[in-house]
Amino acid sequence: MRTEPPSTQDRLPDRDRTPPDATAQPLAGLTVLDLSRMLSGPYLTMVLADLGADVVKVEPPFGDMIRDQGPYAPEDEVRAYGGYFQSVNRTKRGIVVDLTRPQGAEVIRRLAAGADVLVENYRPGVMERAGLAYETLAALNPRLVYTALRGFGDPRTGASPLQHWPSFDIVAQAMGGLLGITGPAGGPPVKAGPGLGDILPGLFGAVGTLAALHERESTGRGRFVDVGMYDAVVAACERIVYQHAYTGAVPGPQGNTHPMLCPYGVFPARDGHVALAAAPADHHWRLLCEAMGRPELGTDERYATNERRCARQTEVIGIVGEWTGRHTRAELTALLGGKVPYGPVNTADALFEDAHLKARGMLRQVEQPGLDRPVTVAAGPIRYGGGTPRAPHRAPLLGEHTDDVLRLAGYTDAEIAALREAGAIAGPTGAAPQG
Repeated sequence: MRTEPPSTQDRLPDRDRTPPDATAQPLAGLTVLDLSRMLSGPYLTMVLADLGADVVKVEPPFGDMIRDQGPYAPEDEVRAYGGYFQSVNRTKRGIVVDLTRPQGAEVIRRLAAGADVLVENYRPGVMERAGLAYETLAALNPRLVYTALRGFGDPRTGASPLQHWPSFDIVAQAMGGLLGITGPAGGPPVKAGPGLGDILPGLFGAVGTLAALHERESTGRGRFVDVGMYDAVVAACERIVYQHAYTGAVPGPQGNTHPMLCPYGVFPARDGHVALAAAPADHHWRLLCEAMGRPELGTDERYATNERRCARQTEVIGIVGEWTGRHTRAELTALLGGKVPYGPVNTADALFEDAHLKARGMLRQVEQPGLDRPVTVAAGPIRYGGGTPRAPHRAPLLGEHTDDVLRLAGYTDAEIAALREAGAIAGPTGAAPQG
């Protein structure tokens, strides 16, 4: 077993090691061992993969729990994985290792000895019981950045009475305050549409991981990085914290309005809805009034400042809503686009036709096993001057790259066969179906 970090030349190479423009892949050469499941951890490692890292996704023999959750195209008879798995596991390689077997845990230790980053989102104690604690892996590879995403954090960084509670997206949204301020005024709590209870900790985890990698450049040592899902949602809901601290108020749901800005929200159109924000900048309010054909409202002392408009919020929203409701979204775009902060409320089908998203390359096509056509996923939003974003490739089949990754880590074919015989690894199951 390797006990010291290998040289850069010995690390697992990225299949796309020679990009068309390296400036667009700042993490090229970085190896990430991804032991995470569901959404939070895979979202974190997806961000790293989009930026050029070689991400090796480690799954148990039965696969990630989201692998078979769909959705599937009607004509897909292979059903290797659905859209959920494809979206957040694109551009990764996949191996199968059974961590419950001693030989499987040893495989992870050997891979971690040559990795830059390890990401996992098990509950506290799971990795320790497998002999894969941070301290164990850091002893093998002092340069390793070990990132843990848990519902309520890790005891290493601050013990919590809820440490061993399981948590999913909606639990984090609820406890972190997001549900309590989302929904119609006076109505029940409403969760945010996307899985922000998972995505937010994933993003914070990516930031923490990159910061630790930057620090490693000067210290030569990695670090344990910990993000709690509950904590991440509280951090994102920062407004309710200072509102309560400063005023004693307990913010609640108030629909599409804002407690400190007016007009700011969603307004009806003849053929849908639009969003606009003519606050806090009072000149945006004046421009809106001119577009409405009522310039006198822009200087009317009852509405001239954001503070006064907030005091008359119901009245102001009624005035603006009555005007927007008489126009189509196209008409409102012609009147307001580029003048005040404004945009139509898009549905998913509209995104596929949007000129901005096409220009920015935000919807990318990838291969889907079992289909003779590509499928579309949302691309990462980070862009670098002078380069082209990394083109994503499809998510891996279960265990598709097990043999390749182990060979690159120094395993012989005989050792790989013995591990498979012992049930410690699995895959590949055959050639990948071609779309």
